[in-house]
Parts: sequence; C-alpha cells; structure tokens
Amino acid sequence: MKLITRSLVTTALAGCIGMSFTIPSWSEDITLNMAVPDWPPTRIMKRLFDEKYKAPSGNNVTLEVDFIPWPDYYTRLNASLTSGEQKYNMAVSDSQWLGAFIEGGYYRKLNDLIDADPELKATLDDMHPAPLQAYATYPYKSDNIYGFPQMPDILITYARSDVLCHPDEQAGFQEKFGEKLPCTPEELDGMDWDMFEKIGQFFQRKKGDMLMGEPAEDDFYGISYQAGKGYDFSSMQINGFLWQGGGSIWDETKIPDGQAEGVVNSDASVKAFEHYLRLLKYMPPVVKTGSMDIFKTDELFREGKTALNVQWIGFAESVINPDTSKVAGDVVFAAMPGTKQADGTINRTSNIGGQPFVIMTWTEDDKIKEAVDFVKWWLSPEIQHEFAAAGGQSAIKSVYNDPKYVTYRPWNRTWAPGLEWQQDVWHVPQFFELLVQQQEQYDLAITGKQDAKTTLDAIAKFQQQLLEDADLIQ
Repeated sequence: MKLITRSLVTTALAGCIGMSFTIPSWSEDITLNMAVPDWPPTRIMKRLFDEKYKAPSGNNVTLEVDFIPWPDYYTRLNASLTSGEQKYNMAVSDSQWLGAFIEGGYYRKLNDLIDADPELKATLDDMHPAPLQAYATYPYKSDNIYGFPQMPDILITYARSDVLCHPDEQAGFQEKFGEKLPCTPEELDGMDWDMFEKIGQFFQRKKGDMLMGEPAEDDFYGISYQAGKGYDFSSMQINGFLWQGGGSIWDETKIPDGQAEGVVNSDASVKAFEHYLRLLKYMPPVVKTGSMDIFKTDELFREGKTALNVQWIGFAESVINPDTSKVAGDVVFAAMPGTKQADGTINRTSNIGGQPFVIMTWTEDDKIKEAVDFVKWWLSPEIQHEFAAAGGQSAIKSVYNDPKYVTYRPWNRTWAPGLEWQQDVWHVPQFFELLVQQQEQYDLAITGKQDAKTTLDAIAKFQQQLLEDADLIQ
C-alpha cells in the first residue's frame, strides 16, 4: 500500500494583510520491488541507487531488491510469476526468458513508453544493437521492445601474466612450439583456439613439477572455460564454437522456415563441437564431472590453478580483489580466443551474456512512471560512467567510446571490440525445454559417454520435433 506524505509550506505576508497562506504539496512514498540475480553488477546498482537516486517526480522512491543466487534464480522467479502473487514490479531477466515470460503475460511491452519519451528513445538509439536486440526484443531482432539493459556482458580471456611472461616459461614454450608464448594483453588479443590449446598442453604440471622456476605447490593447468551441465553453462561456450566454425544453432529469426535437423547437426557443427571437446583434456579434471560451470572456472582461476580462463566480465571484479583472489596482482585481460579463418582473420562470434530490466504487466501506472524514470537515470551517461568505474559495463556507445572508459578497469579495453561479435541464443517460450535437453546431451559428450555427432544428432532430432509441435518449424 502506498503512503501519502503531506508537506506544508507556509508564507507569512508580514506587514501586509496580517494573513498567512498554507500551500500544500504532495509527495508519495513509492516502493519498487525488483528481483535480481545476486552478483556484483546488481549489488553495485543497489548501492548507487541508495546513495544517489532522487526521483524527478519528487516522490520518495525506494528500491526493494530481492537478491537471489544465480543457480536458483530462474526457478524462483518462475515460481513467483506463475503463482500469481505479483510480488515484483520489475526484474533483471536473462534474455532467454523473454519469450516464455512474455507469452505467459508477465513482462510488459515497452514501445508505448519509449515512443512517448524522446529522451528515453534517444538513449536507446545510442545503444549498441547487439545488447539491445538480445536484451529487449521478442521475437528476437524484431521491433518489439520488452527490456532495458542493466548489465551487458561478454566472454573475455583472464590471464596470469606472472606465469605467461616468466622467462623460463617463455623459453620452454619457444623451444617446444617454435612460437612466442603470448603474455601481454595485446599479444593475447591475437590468440586463436589453436594457441589456446597449445598453452593448455604446455602448462599441464603436476605438484612438484617446475613452474616459474620453482616446484609447483599443487597441480596446475593452462586453460579453462565453461563445460557445466547446470543451466546454460556449456551452451554459452559451445554456441561460439559452432558459429565460429560455420555451424549454427536453430535460428528463430527464420521462423517458420528455419530447420533444426541438418543445421544443429551439420558437418560444420559437428566439427566445431569436436574442437570444443578436444580442449577439455587440458583442463582441470573436474571438467570430466560435468561441473565446470562459471563459478568453478572462476574459483579455479582465483585460486591460482589455471593460467587462462574464458569468463564473463561480470566476474572480473573479484579476480583483481586481494580479499577474494590469490592472483589479484598478476592478472591481465584480453579478447576471447576465436577460430582462425582461411584468410588469417579470427572469427570471435560469441553468445552474449548480461541481462535486461523488465517491468511486470500488473505494475500500476504510477509505479511504471517511477520505474521508467529509474531506468532513464540508470542509463544516463553520469550513472553509466559510475557503474563502469565500479566494475560494471555500459551498452551506451557515447559512454564506452569515451576515452576515459578504458581507464576504469583493465578489462574495459576488450569491451568495444568484443561487442561487435555478439549474438544471442533463442528467445522463444520453449527455450527451457530446448536448453535442458541440450545441456544433458552436451554433458554426455563432455563426460566422455558420447561422441560429438551422436550428441548433435540427438539434440537436432529433439529440437526439430519440439519446434514442429509448437508450429515454429514447418
């Protein structure tokens, strides 16, 4: 229930008619309830709101945030929305959920609000198309807008400069492969998956083996990336391999003509998936348990167990914090590796991460107005710069193209170039069924129970039938 606060302003006209006038002005106490995943970008958002936000309306606006652990987030948000409790006015949503929750009647279409607000429209016009399409549109890449970017994110390379630049390791790598071991951010920007694999092979060391001129205190490995059965953890990395290798996932922008069979399991897709699987043998053995998710790769790297990690930018803040990372002073950041093409260029196409704000369909008009004002404040250049300076990222071109943007954090140098390679997984309501079956099949291959072709054949067959039954494939 909203509370009304009445403030009285009294003006005495002394020496005039001996009367005073009481002029009432009204302000409302309004609370916006928001569900969010619990990780640094949403914690930074809440802190900035509490410290700086003043509603343009003059109302007393409070942002009540329900921080939910990432592994439980979809399940708990889905349970809340489908229960009818109408607990949240807003949420930070993964883009894959758009179709399911829009068709379910939970996420509000925003085009009317944007069309009525030239300032908001100008902000969206200044946004890179990749995050805007991924976080806002349903159907994917249509003109229907349902979200505003909260935290855009991409996969990049985290690297141990102390390991890679050590003279002994440089000499050993040169002797073994006849190539220089990349160690600076600029050198690592040129790394393809073949070089990534060589680094993985080179840095397989057992406890007691020489590492940086001294016996290793524990087993050490060169490389890691997502290969976990939970949620979308393997899919996010595998999708990039498929696209880079000339394969594809089912393409919803081609509804109803886009097929799954013959595409998902094409020869190019199988070859690209085999490439992904081949690198796993150079990673910590936990990868063979199907539990190499984003949290495990992050933990292993912060614990000093790997030389390279392909990870979302959203985890980078904890890597450079001495309180949470044993390698905080020895990390550099570079572009994610890619697949070298026939002309020598590197294809780095990748599945975009990050999330949008959404507004719920039952939110009252006065709260919608406050929600839009909050989003406009969040996307304003001043706050976007503050968010980036605290470890977040911005999708606003005029913000991330500002020369000072790259000075905020060492990984920001990768941001603008990386955005050019991003595309997204499905937005359709059937995404969860597609994802669960795909993750289970990928896990069979990752854990060595099934080969790449059998895996992709099973995925393609399942997706073809499911999507035909949903009239999304003819």
